[in-house]
Amino acid sequence: MIVALGMDLIQIDRLGEVLARRGPRFVERVFTAAERDYCERRKQSAQHYAGRFAVKEAVMKVLGTGWAHGVRWRDIEVARDPGQAPRVELHGRTAAIAAEKGIARVHITITHDGGIAAAVAVAEA
Repeated sequence: MIVALGMDLIQIDRLGEVLARRGPRFVERVFTAAERDYCERRKQSAQHYAGRFAVKEAVMKVLGTGWAHGVRWRDIEVARDPGQAPRVELHGRTAAIAAEKGIARVHITITHDGGIAAAVAVAEA
């Protein structure tokens, strides 16, 4: 059963400006080591960072928390096995909040086009 839906979009150039201005400090605060590794291996790394940022925002909307209640950026991780669609893994307090809300799994999808990265998250009981 679907219990929540979240969506977010971000201008790729806008996130690229943040990456250039704040550099490693921002990237390390927001993205896990595995996410950083994945994005940095891509030719258009800002596009992939933007997609993952949009996922994190969409998941926060699914949880109904925003950045409050102990939800941390790196506790929402976009993982991807070779040849597979991306998936989200929740850690720490964020995973506990999801469990409290009866969320067993969060499905995600990411897209990039026309300078925009967008993500949808669907929470399943």
